[in-house]
Amino acid sequence: MTRERILSTHTGSLPRPPALVKLMFAVADGIPVDQMALDAEILAAIDEVVQRQVTAGISIINDGEMSKPSYATYVKDRLDGFHGDSVQCYLFQDVEEYPGSWELVANNPGRRKRSAPACTAAITVGRPELAEADMVHLNAAAKKYSANGVFSSAASPGVVSLFFANQYYSSHEEYVFAIADAMRHEYEAIAATGATVQLDCPDLGMGRHSSYAHMDDAEWRRTITANVEALNHAVRNIPVEQLRLHMCWGNYQGPHHCDVPVSEIADIVFKAKPKTLLFEAANPRHAHEWATWAELDIPDDVILCPGVIEPLSTYIEHPQLVAQRIERFAAIVGPERVMAGVDCGFSVHVGSHSVDRDVIFAKLGALAEGCAIATDRLNKASTRTPTSTLAVSAPAESSAS
Repeated sequence: MTRERILSTHTGSLPRPPALVKLMFAVADGIPVDQMALDAEILAAIDEVVQRQVTAGISIINDGEMSKPSYATYVKDRLDGFHGDSVQCYLFQDVEEYPGSWELVANNPGRRKRSAPACTAAITVGRPELAEADMVHLNAAAKKYSANGVFSSAASPGVVSLFFANQYYSSHEEYVFAIADAMRHEYEAIAATGATVQLDCPDLGMGRHSSYAHMDDAEWRRTITANVEALNHAVRNIPVEQLRLHMCWGNYQGPHHCDVPVSEIADIVFKAKPKTLLFEAANPRHAHEWATWAELDIPDDVILCPGVIEPLSTYIEHPQLVAQRIERFAAIVGPERVMAGVDCGFSVHVGSHSVDRDVIFAKLGALAEGCAIATDRLNKASTRTPTSTLAVSAPAESSAS
């Protein structure tokens, strides 16, 4: 991190170009496609998405997950041990209470195409070359467009266990640690190139009102604690400065009134080896939690990367609002321990996005501009005020957006 400027990033997934979506939908439907044509579309998509992130001014960029059908279910193509038809292993408690919302979520084309067969055999690494190829392509594009920093997202052991039903291992703990051992290769392949590894962990938030909704509090906490322990096991050889963790409550158009408060999971999240935390802080269900973060006992080595723009909103956030949201968290832990991000991905499954592609990159531009505004104001404040008392009160939220 740096005192000179607030860095910007995002969560990972960006919408694929229409031609790539068409080919990936065909693959999902079992329709034969020309592999060379698919590879060419992926490379072209990575080139475009990296260029557009750099042009938007994003500090730490990725490949938009162009090669992946989904942020979590892609692992079935890289690991062995998952077979059979797709198994629906959870429902969203919030949309069950509002059936009209469930219809909207279920009809999302990206969700209809995703596939998550059960674990029916021992999990092993099946195609290690796929993770390695991702990094070759991402780093080539990043070098071409002079990106400042690079990250690559990967499914955490916990979220893999959330999507893929366990029909082989004797316990959840055995299952999630088996996933950790298999996913270790992908995490280390990313880190070996010098990139930051982002562990996607919706199980820590979304899991409470989906797969874990039937559990009492004690069992639920034991479960997500095991997920964090498995994650730490998988990344044990990776330097902490190359790790970051994304937690969220599900990127879908539901009411989200069942979302567990961040205060109920923070102590477990703080035990994770990654100390840079990406979390929701812009949407209507979690924007108020900046005040909760101010009351938490945040370890001194934790870096906060709040979402300051929403991936499901068609509004382009005003840069002044972005800056205000950043300053709220700078008031809590200091500017040197704050990055700025997005609540979640813009297209977590191929073909699933509710915002125009061009608007998405305009939103990322507003994110970068808001970072510049916040940096300027915080730097000016630091010349007038000792660091220990900098920004002791959070600015009010603008009504501009």
